[in-house]
Amino acid sequence: MGVIVETSKGQIEGVQRRSHQAFLGVPFAKPPVGGLRWRTPEAAEPWDGVRDASESGNAAAQPDHPIPGFAASGTRSEDCLYLNVYTPAADGGSRPVMLWIHGGGFTHGTGSEPLYNGGPLAERGDVVVVTINYRLGALGYLYLGAHGGDEWGATANAGQLDQVAALQWVQDEIASFGGDVENVTIFGQSAGAGAVSALLAMPAAQGLFHKAIMESGGGGDAESVQGASASAELLLEELGLDEPDESALLALSTDSILAAQAELAGRARFRPVVDGSVVPEKTATVAAEGGLASIPVMLGTNRDEMKQFRAMQVREPLEDVGLLDEVRAAMPAGKDGEAERVIEVIRESRSSRGLPSDNRDVSDVVATQPMRVASAHLAELQGGHQAQTFHYFFEWESPARRGALGSCHSLEMPFVFGTLDAPTQDRFAGAGPEAELLSEQMMDAWLSFARSGDPSHEGIGVWPTYDTSRRGTMVFGRDTRMEDAPFEEERALYDELVYS
Repeated sequence: MGVIVETSKGQIEGVQRRSHQAFLGVPFAKPPVGGLRWRTPEAAEPWDGVRDASESGNAAAQPDHPIPGFAASGTRSEDCLYLNVYTPAADGGSRPVMLWIHGGGFTHGTGSEPLYNGGPLAERGDVVVVTINYRLGALGYLYLGAHGGDEWGATANAGQLDQVAALQWVQDEIASFGGDVENVTIFGQSAGAGAVSALLAMPAAQGLFHKAIMESGGGGDAESVQGASASAELLLEELGLDEPDESALLALSTDSILAAQAELAGRARFRPVVDGSVVPEKTATVAAEGGLASIPVMLGTNRDEMKQFRAMQVREPLEDVGLLDEVRAAMPAGKDGEAERVIEVIRESRSSRGLPSDNRDVSDVVATQPMRVASAHLAELQGGHQAQTFHYFFEWESPARRGALGSCHSLEMPFVFGTLDAPTQDRFAGAGPEAELLSEQMMDAWLSFARSGDPSHEGIGVWPTYDTSRRGTMVFGRDTRMEDAPFEEERALYDELVYS
């Protein structure tokens, strides 16, 4: 059965589901094609009649990816600026709004995957959930400020500005879907958390949201001008463009841009850029100065973030000398002499808790630490100015590959969204009463935070705010509990190596 809503651009017809309504493939900006490629997004054009909103719009243009499920399913196109709305009822209510920004390394993904179905959250928490697309990879994050700048006609951080446009759409339209424009929470995972982090530091986004959640990212994902310029130079060389030429840039086919980007994988990085304008400063700097003092924040990481990626590789036994070489190479600049201490601390930390601690496991933990310590550091900086700062640690283990993935990257998402029944999640995340209970605990924490800025609820008890006196952290897993400073020896060591 269709449900019609009047927006400022025209009528749209969504679908009535079990206990919520879904409006899919809603345009929030003009298609960024032709002369709008790499430009700041412009408001969507109005339409006549009733627009069908029963199917998702195109995912952003992106290359294929070797990891199954990493690239977006469905149609991909530069014409990608669409969002989905899930609401208990488009009834003029005043419900909290949760806007989801998907991950995928800023190069892949879409907000329309079944994993991100906002229906279960909308139903359980009486909230409005919005999931969005944004331009990705070189099409979203190419920085040409050091290579002719305006002569290319390319805006820096176009993907971030897409997210601002989506937030502005929420301000203009969400009341018609039963949402409260004065209570908007942005949340994202991995690159999506990095995008949330960048939005926190963006003047253009201020006032468009009121709370932020960052899952497995957000502490240090922004690129420097120097790094972004180096990536741009590599891409221009790959495309055969050596002089500023807007017409030549616009004449490139989508496929040629994606092919060049794929060829440069591992050498060029496309992500938010601290350009001094769209993103003036790193979020950690803004937080340290108290610039985010009005924004309640919740953030955290998974215990074994990098095992997901490393398990996909053919892995020979790692000898002691090989581990030492790996760890030295992974140390912050000038700290390679600390590699032996790092190995010793991590091995003791993991083995004392009954966790795998052979050389490969230690290597995986080393790869995970930068993400974890950046998250904890941002929580520490923000907590010094905003009392409503909350930190979590996720330790549920995936049953996939006979447990080889541990508590890996992305594993928390089906629990947060209540989508354990999404395709493949029974194998990746697990199933059964314990999994369902954990999902209820996490959904209710995210919902409670979106509603009030405090994730505490009856199912988990009081969740203290984060400060350096106790580093109180909610540990989500088979035994969800509050714990002061979990894995503190690892965090403290890396905090010393990175920030002192």
